[in-house]
Amino acid sequence: MNSTESTASWVKHMPAVFVLIWSTGFIVARFGMPNSPPFSFLWFRYAFSIACFLVWIQWARVRWPQGQSEWMHLSVTGVLMHAGYLGGVWAAVKAGMGSGLSALIVGLQPVLTAMWLSSRGGHVTRRQWQGLALGFLGLAMVVSRKLEGGIEVTPWSLTMALMALVSITTGTLYQKRFVQPCDVRSANAVQLMAAFVVTLPIACLETEAVQWNAQMMGAMAWSVVGLTLGGSSLLYVLIQRGAAATVTSLMYLVPPTTAVIAWFLFDEAITAVTLAGIALTAVGVSLVVRPTRVNGVS
Repeated sequence: MNSTESTASWVKHMPAVFVLIWSTGFIVARFGMPNSPPFSFLWFRYAFSIACFLVWIQWARVRWPQGQSEWMHLSVTGVLMHAGYLGGVWAAVKAGMGSGLSALIVGLQPVLTAMWLSSRGGHVTRRQWQGLALGFLGLAMVVSRKLEGGIEVTPWSLTMALMALVSITTGTLYQKRFVQPCDVRSANAVQLMAAFVVTLPIACLETEAVQWNAQMMGAMAWSVVGLTLGGSSLLYVLIQRGAAATVTSLMYLVPPTTAVIAWFLFDEAITAVTLAGIALTAVGVSLVVRPTRVNGVS
């Protein structure tokens, strides 16, 4: 296989790799959240990730974004997609919102993205709308078991979950519209620097101490290497390469994949409803990402 074929194969499998990596975020939350307040954890995550990217950039002699405008646009996306999205999800769950409800709220992102694109003259086909509806229904079925114990929502947890939803939706659309193609490593470094600056003052207000035990260090290591250097970089590339509605629909696949990983690693039960939801979500996403036929040709 030559380099061109290898690149094509990697691009083809990139969405699947992203979903798999992003779905492991629950492991970080499972072991990290009991040992750290949310924004302190994220502050350390950003700091360690920036350090890793700086070493990688220096070693590979990667070019930094050029011009004040590029830095500004990357900083805005960093604040939205790192500080706003991750901070909102972590703060909501830490405040008592169940993971199932938070997944449902953030799971509205593909629908909001499609609605915004349609309102701005973008083209979202009927088949894609059907896929988005089926995907969200499947998502609801997957997380339904986590809602059985009741839904505890406070104004603070709901605000944080909605902030996460608005941040990831706006950040995706903003990056697609304004961020120019540049090296993913330097782009991610700039985004994380912006998120670090915004998160630091909030983290300083938290009174709970960080417990640096084995679970905490393992969760932090994977959040840096796997989720940030790997997952966030893949998300950046996917947004740059693909249509916004298509990319955001991949988020529907994260809770189903998480359910399978949790069953495999922690022996968490998978019910018939969960399996049906996984199948329905897969069908919905396939309808969204399948190329549109033009004159009867795919």
